[in-house]
Amino acid sequence: MEKIYKTMKNTGTMNIVLGIIITVAGLTVGIMSIVNGAVLLKKKSQIIF
Repeated sequence: MEKIYKTMKNTGTMNIVLGIIITVAGLTVGIMSIVNGAVLLKKKSQIIF
C-alpha cells in the first residue's frame, strides 16, 4: 500500500513540474509572437510584394 502512495506522490509532483514548464514555455512563445508582430507592423512600409 505504501508503494502505491509513493508512486502517486511522484506522479503528482511530476505533473505539477510539467505544468509549470508548459506554462512558462507558452508564455515565452506568446511574448515572442507579440514582439515579432510589432516588428512587422513597424516595418510595414518597407515590405514590398
